[in-house]
Amino acid sequence: MLFQGAITALATPFRNGRVDEEGFRRLVETQINEGINGLVPCGTTGESATLSHAEHEAVIRICIDQAKGRVPVIAGAGSNNTEEAISLTRFARDAGADAVLLITPYYNRPTQEGLYAHFKAINDAVPIPALVYNVPTRTGVNVAPATMARMYKELDNVIGTKEATGNLTQISDILELCDSDFLLLSGDDFTLLPILAIGGKGVISVVSNIAPRAVRDLCAAWFAGDTQKARETHYKLAPLCRACFLETNPVPVKTALGLLGIFEDANPRLPLVPLTPDNARKLEETLRDHGRDLCVSI
Repeated sequence: MLFQGAITALATPFRNGRVDEEGFRRLVETQINEGINGLVPCGTTGESATLSHAEHEAVIRICIDQAKGRVPVIAGAGSNNTEEAISLTRFARDAGADAVLLITPYYNRPTQEGLYAHFKAINDAVPIPALVYNVPTRTGVNVAPATMARMYKELDNVIGTKEATGNLTQISDILELCDSDFLLLSGDDFTLLPILAIGGKGVISVVSNIAPRAVRDLCAAWFAGDTQKARETHYKLAPLCRACFLETNPVPVKTALGLLGIFEDANPRLPLVPLTPDNARKLEETLRDHGRDLCVSI
């Protein structure tokens, strides 16, 4: 399937301490109805770090079942334990995911050679398209451009990366070292437009949880050569992007999904806590002042 354009890093709703299947299905269906280009369950925004293995598998199954092949599903399957990452990747493949998103090992802080060995082990064990998820602010390790290019050229299943460094120099270096088929997706909503301008193929987005059509339209305008519309949409989305990062992701975007009526219970799972009253007020004001023509509702 085509993995480009606006792809949503789905939030995971909880109710009474458990995954809220009804709320999650509602979010998936809303995304597809709004024209999103793809879905990522069990990423950072989906609070994968606090999902049990059973919950992780359930969320992926629900997403695939609800999507019913209408858009590609890229399942979060990474871990700082290589054998666990292989197991999660095998599950995602067997469940029917179209690709996997594999975060770099966190906390361990492997060398560049260790990073390569980790992804090679997954590549060799499970045949499924894979995106390397590089987010050093959360993991403590950065995939160097030369290492990313090496993985792309030598590992058959590595098709690209979700680059969440926000470092356009690094991103440009990666694209320079790889060919035009390399799938570089922004992992940072703020840098979507500049990444498209230097050869990126889209975004795995947080803000598209609440404004999927606008993020899709930005990407579509760029690919159609309408740079003015893409730029205008970029600036329309900017206040929502800022609001979605008032505190640690996904707390603001989950709060927004609750305000928009998509989630009945928008609280995150500990150790994340609800927005402070001041930031909750700022979020509500942003949705009111800037979200009327951009955000979804039910």
